[in-house]
Amino acid sequence: MANILHLHQVGKVYRSGNRHLKVLDDVNFSVEAGSTLSIVGPSGSGKTTLLGLCAGLDRASSGQVELNGIRLNDLNEDQLADVRNRHIGFIFQNFQLMPTLTALENVMVPLELRGEKNVRTGALDLLDKVGLADRGHHYPTQLSGGEQQRVSLARAFSNRPQILFADEPTGNLDAETGVMVEKLLFDLNKESGTTLILVTHNLELAAKTQRIIRIKGGKIFSDTLTA
Repeated sequence: MANILHLHQVGKVYRSGNRHLKVLDDVNFSVEAGSTLSIVGPSGSGKTTLLGLCAGLDRASSGQVELNGIRLNDLNEDQLADVRNRHIGFIFQNFQLMPTLTALENVMVPLELRGEKNVRTGALDLLDKVGLADRGHHYPTQLSGGEQQRVSLARAFSNRPQILFADEPTGNLDAETGVMVEKLLFDLNKESGTTLILVTHNLELAAKTQRIIRIKGGKIFSDTLTA
């Protein structure tokens, strides 16, 4: 299959006054559409920064990130936002749900931004798939951590993304809840045929993806297939 993501000599430098902090240095890899990939590494290794560059949440200081044939470095902020809405789903460690919206309304947001019809029906169907059909009227503060992450899963898949980025998706969950969320994530991903890229400290979770990239000191340390 064709590659959906390609990074060529990507670097990221943060500047603070006269100080320069190089977080990523000469990162090169491609990701095949429909595949699953984990990015692992110690804290401060640059893996979350790398995920942000891949997803168009931040810009590379050097090199090029190409997503679905689109060169992200060439886009302005509005164009980047459009690419994220049309092509990308996100799952964050701290859920990132909108507190003033119900679970159902949170799932509906990406669909509404795309101008789709019957958004309520589609959102209800996704909440049902993650086992929360009866919790749609609850606000995030009325839900447990596991329930909030399941809502964020439903939201992530609501716009039928071609690629899904997950940053420590089970990092704030207890072991039992984490296993349940993992299963939902992989089941929904398989059903949708979505490309999945996740950042995790959890090596057992990483081993469930087809490929693992290990990053250390802002550089790729190893790139291996798990099967």
